Amino acid sequence: MAQIRDATLTELRRDLHAHPEAGWKEFRTTALIADELDDRGYELYLGPEAVAPDSRLGVPDDNEIAAARDRAREEGAPEEHLERMDGITGLVAEKTCGDGSGPTVGVRVDVDALERTEASDDDHRPAREGFASTHPDEMHACGHDGHTAIGVGIAREFDERGGFDGTLKLFFQPAEEGGRGGKPMSETDHLADVEYLLALHLGLGLETGTVVASYERPLANAKLDVTFEGEPAHAGGRPNEGRNALQAAATAIQNLYAIPRHEDGGTRVNVGEVHSPNAQNVISERATMRVEVRGRTADLNEYMLGEAERVLEHAAGMHDVDVSTSLYGKTTTFDADDEVVEVVADAAESATAVEEVRERKDFGGSEDASYLIRRVQEEGGRATYVGIGASNPAGHHTAYFDIDELALEIGVEVVADAIRDF
Repeated sequence: MAQIRDATLTELRRDLHAHPEAGWKEFRTTALIADELDDRGYELYLGPEAVAPDSRLGVPDDNEIAAARDRAREEGAPEEHLERMDGITGLVAEKTCGDGSGPTVGVRVDVDALERTEASDDDHRPAREGFASTHPDEMHACGHDGHTAIGVGIAREFDERGGFDGTLKLFFQPAEEGGRGGKPMSETDHLADVEYLLALHLGLGLETGTVVASYERPLANAKLDVTFEGEPAHAGGRPNEGRNALQAAATAIQNLYAIPRHEDGGTRVNVGEVHSPNAQNVISERATMRVEVRGRTADLNEYMLGEAERVLEHAAGMHDVDVSTSLYGKTTTFDADDEVVEVVADAAESATAVEEVRERKDFGGSEDASYLIRRVQEEGGRATYVGIGASNPAGHHTAYFDIDELALEIGVEVVADAIRDF
């Protein structure tokens, strides 16, 4: 699909589903969206114009980025927009609608896929109907293909039916998974004049026809990549000459889970991966870990992050090894604004296929749209995060994840009607 303008939202979503791109590699997705919005008269800000490059987190190495860009080119991404990205994904598209006298409204959707393998048997509809991932170890397992389609659908809706006199800004954010793209997008000037911001998510355990006008209070989160460096030695012959990186990692794991809970609210810690490739008779010289912490508030997250770094440092000291950490991703938290929640709830009540509207629900996980929402609120604007039910047959981030595509039109209708009411 070299162009998407003639594709229905379902066809667009299925094309994106078949061509998933993980965080900071979303070159084809971004270029195809940019191509349609350019035709529709939007002013485009791509790559380093859409995100703060130096604030990006968890960026793949240069070889991975180059390979992803080459793949996008081979799969029909328009060259003009690939060149403008300059190796960095992300898109902000802006257009004055009607007479432009109304507010500036932003819509944020995330575009990245997960690094996981998709199910390939006939029990999985994308496999059965021929639109499963064609990219090994990448899959749209969280609905971002649908979010992207809704973002494009909103642009189409206002072109075709109008009803909004103001400025529309569409934020197609890269690298949500891992909390890597929200912060750098929030640090640009594109949000400074946004009076109302709507972020959205499909699914989240909701049935099609259900809308939550505000998912809020997600857990603030930080993810660390950790490396312990020691000294190898023969474990039988000269064990005393080794400095055991794996032993330091094991000590750290035990004590990370022992970080005291906090009186001010809930906290979390998890070690998701440990890696130290050695033979049985070699003292480990290198061990890597992937760690995350979370807190009910940003302050609690900072408490957990500080305690985790202290544990890692002292585990290294105990075993006379070196340790280094890098921040892979980070999110914050937010409360939605009553004014926007009420507008979205009213729009959902009037939507054709919506059967149930809930005003507010706590967000159990973490979400880096939080940084964009907080930035808008700090600038005096109002924001919310909308949940659109999509009757997922399997959980988010699993190999069998899918969405009910009827939810795409519901998402467009609810968000567009809310924008018209601001």
